[in-house]
Parts: sequence; C-alpha cells; structure tokens
Amino acid sequence: MTRQGSTGNVIAALCNVFFPGLGQLIQGRPLAALIFAIVCVGGYALWWLVVPAIIAAVFQIWAIIDAATYQGENSLR
Repeated sequence: MTRQGSTGNVIAALCNVFFPGLGQLIQGRPLAALIFAIVCVGGYALWWLVVPAIIAAVFQIWAIIDAATYQGENSLR
C-alpha cells in the first residue's frame, strides 16, 4: 500500500464502509483504527441525540477517505 489508489487502499476504504476503522487496521495503523471505531460506534449508539450520529457519520466518511488516500510512512508526498 505505497501509493494512493492502489488496490490495498481501495480494499481498506471499502472495509471502512462496513465497519469504521477496519481499513486502517488492515493498513497496519491500529491507533487510527481505534479512534475511528470508538468515535463512530459511540456516535451511532447515541443516534437518538442526533448530533453524535452526525459526528459519527462525518468521522466514517473521513475514515473512508483517509484509508483511500493513505500513502504510507516511507513514501514521499
């Protein structure tokens, strides 16, 4: 997963559609995965308050974009 748009990044982004943070976990970034998962699952669990659910939806979209555009630590931007 060394460049944006690679097959691994696409698979990671698709994983985030089903469970937020799973794509980051596949890419080997457990801290980012944990943060996305906690915020999204917690926000969706409080759906009746509306605002946490909106925040969770924004974080899930952010997780998808983050996984799709991840370039790795060793690649040059």
